[in-house]
Parts: sequence; C-alpha cells; structure tokens
Amino acid sequence: MRVWKQWTDECRTTRKSGSGPRNVTSARDDRHLVRMARTDRTASSRQLAALWSIATGVSLCASSIRRRLLQCGLRARTPLYRIPLTHDHRRLRLQWANQHRDWRADWQHVVFSDESRFNLWYHDGRIRVRRYAGERHLPECIIERHSGRTPGVMVWGAIAYHRRSQLLRIVGNLNSNRYIREVLQPEAVPFLQSLPGAVFQQDNARPHTARIVKSFFAAQQVQLLPWPACSPDMSPIEHVWDVIGRRLARDPRPVASADELWKESSSNDFAIIRRQIPHNIRLYPEMYKEDPEEKMNAKMFLGNVGFYNA
Repeated sequence: MRVWKQWTDECRTTRKSGSGPRNVTSARDDRHLVRMARTDRTASSRQLAALWSIATGVSLCASSIRRRLLQCGLRARTPLYRIPLTHDHRRLRLQWANQHRDWRADWQHVVFSDESRFNLWYHDGRIRVRRYAGERHLPECIIERHSGRTPGVMVWGAIAYHRRSQLLRIVGNLNSNRYIREVLQPEAVPFLQSLPGAVFQQDNARPHTARIVKSFFAAQQVQLLPWPACSPDMSPIEHVWDVIGRRLARDPRPVASADELWKESSSNDFAIIRRQIPHNIRLYPEMYKEDPEEKMNAKMFLGNVGFYNA
C-alpha cells in the first residue's frame, strides 16, 4: 500500500534522496576507512572493524565496513597470484626482452615447450553451499578435500607457429634421464627435426638443465632459446594449459580418475588454440615496445603480460 500510494501521489517508487537511516560514518570517516583498506589490501572487514575501533574508539560492524567500501568502489576480489621476482630476476627478464625485441620472423621457428599438472578435483577455496540452519552435516553440503597431494595428471607438450606436438603423460617424478628417455627422444627431437631451423624453448627446471640433457642437445644439434629464470608468463604454451584447464573445469561430467582426466585432456582438438598461435606469436615482440620492465613485471602469470590480448 505504501508503494502504491507513493506512485499515485508522487509518480515514483524509489526512496527520496536522503531518506532512510543516517550513515554512522561521515564522508571524512569514509575516506579514513578507505585509506585503512588500501594500507592493508588483504585485511578482512572484521579486521578493519577492529582497527577502526582502536583508531577511533567507535564500534563499527563488519557489514557497515563492507557497505562503505563498496560505495567507495573497493570490492573484495580474488588476488592475482605471481611468482616472487628478485631484482636479478627482473634485470635478466628485461635484458632478455631487449635482446629479442627486434625479432620478427624468428618467432615462427621457435618451439615452446613445458610441463603442466591438472588436478582431478580443484576449487579455489571460495566455493559456497546454500543450506538451511542445521544442514551443515548433510552429505550434499559437504565438499571433500584431500589432506595430501590432489590426484591428477602431469603432461608435457610443445607448440610451434602452425603445429603442436603430441600431449605426453608423465607418471611420477620427472628427472633428467626420464626427460631424455620419455620426452626428448620419442617426441621433442622428431618434432624439432620436422621443422627446418627450429629453435627449442624450455624453462630452467633442473631436469631440463642437467649436464646429461645439455650433452644430449649438443649431440642432436638442437638449437636452444636462452630463457630467463622465473618466467612462465612469457611462454605462449601457458595459454594452452589455461585453455585445457578451463575446458576441464567447465565439463559437467564428473571425472572419476586420473586416467579419465588424461583422456579428457588429450582428446581436446586444440582447434581454437591452433588458430590463435600465429597471432599470439606475432604479438610476442610487440609487447615490450612501450615499457618492457613494466610489461613484464606488473602483469604476471598465464599470459597476463599482454601476450594474448587480441
């Protein structure tokens, strides 16, 4: 009745500006609260409420904290994770970028390779269940979580400008001898030999840089692309792993075992990836043009350095 009377009398259904209960904080208080939140970006609303009480002597509930921050445009979001970089890491990444920024057609000859692990069950810790009071222990309201390492599969793959290798499954820990016997000899070297002038890229993991592996590359006359440490974001194959991971996460069918997960990941036809690889590799020298250090260090991990912006 109130809304109808408001509509017939004033032709509106919304509250008047300034109506309702007054805010317990002033504009100055809100600015102070924003400064507190920006000082410690990971502080929860409860922690901010406790800090606010200590600083001002006034109690403010966590829900009010959240409302004020939302009104000021500060929303709690999942953080972007990246590998810690030392000063030397940044210096070497910038040096590598400056050395290769003028490459053009050369990128068409580079074969990017890497290993990746796909977990059988995965969630980011933010899954919620909808339940009534007293339903906490219902089976459908419980998410099982392993205390040890989550079951999954480890795979190796490589991509070139217009081609890709087979996806190899790696069971157990990969050492230098297994890397040669199970990856390089049966798949990587034949793949490289099928591409005239191919240059092989791999990261600096210990199985990749052992002396026995270096001797194997020398004997096979494999040309290697020098690679800076702690730089997974600089390789386009990370985008391949991201696509596979997202596809597996979207699949509504439950995957019951690591073998089934392997079949699901290896059956992907990579049609979209094949179309994107040439474009992404063409963008490779472009992403360092304006500010190489900022491009590489500000946006880390899984292609966020601007590699995949089409």
